[in-house]
Amino acid sequence: MRRKSVSYSKYGYIFCLPFVLAFLIFSLYPIVYTAFIGFTDLKGVATTNFNVLPDPLQNFKTVLNNPSFISSLRNTAIIWVLNFIPQVLLALLLTAWFTNQRLKVKGQGAFKILLYMPNIITAATIAILFNSLFGYPMGPVNDLFQRFGLSDTPINFLLQKWTARGIVAFIQFWMWYGNTMIVLIAGVLGISPTLFEAASIDGASGAQIFFRVTLPNLRAILLYTLITSMIGGLQMFDIPKLFLNGGPDNATLTASVFIFNQAFSGSYLYSRAAAASMILFIIIAILSSILFYIMRDKDAAKQRKERKAARRREAVV
Repeated sequence: MRRKSVSYSKYGYIFCLPFVLAFLIFSLYPIVYTAFIGFTDLKGVATTNFNVLPDPLQNFKTVLNNPSFISSLRNTAIIWVLNFIPQVLLALLLTAWFTNQRLKVKGQGAFKILLYMPNIITAATIAILFNSLFGYPMGPVNDLFQRFGLSDTPINFLLQKWTARGIVAFIQFWMWYGNTMIVLIAGVLGISPTLFEAASIDGASGAQIFFRVTLPNLRAILLYTLITSMIGGLQMFDIPKLFLNGGPDNATLTASVFIFNQAFSGSYLYSRAAAASMILFIIIAILSSILFYIMRDKDAAKQRKERKAARRREAVV
């Protein structure tokens, strides 16, 4: 007797169904609705009547001509660059340390937990912590400066633009370098051990193995880290909002804080906030596409082109 084959693919669709429904209701619908109200005159609390503007792009033009929005984009880029470069460098250094078979670091689990810990602390807690650390006129940092003779009088760190940006960037770096490290370690563990063994047998040093074997094979993971960090950086909201509320003098006003202020502070300009959100979305999409193109695997792309060309030639023949 021939046995009936059982198809398990339907169970995969069933398991995916809750996520798909949740995404359609709680994510896709708000995204589409936000895009729509960007072309309308919606504003004010509990407003139900709104109309599409005679010039549908008016909100987008207004936002792009707003100096505060341009300043928020500049601040977002500066703070992200200041935190991402040291973040990825330290994460790579720690990854090389933890995955070096010659060192055989003991207690790796405890180290990883401690380094990842800042990522699981709530943003509100971290904002309160750093507000206390850099308090004026009394605070631990001011106390240290005076004890070591670096300053005769208390310094109000949070009133200086670049100091405030630097503190916010440091907080972001401190919160996320552990997460980046874990992702990179997972990427290294996915590399075939035979590559490292072959390099060791050939007499390669630890530094040579890292730069010639590990890094080239981490291209995809580094691209993922760069893209996710860039998206997270451009959406930076909680620390700038809770720590300094965009101050001093809008020095830490990020794009997400600007959008929040447009929608929920003062005039409740939901239409302009939606337009700003869509502009930010377009910027993220463009930058992500550029990064994908720059960091693509050129050899694989060349092989795909050659295969396509070969198929075309066969079709012609």
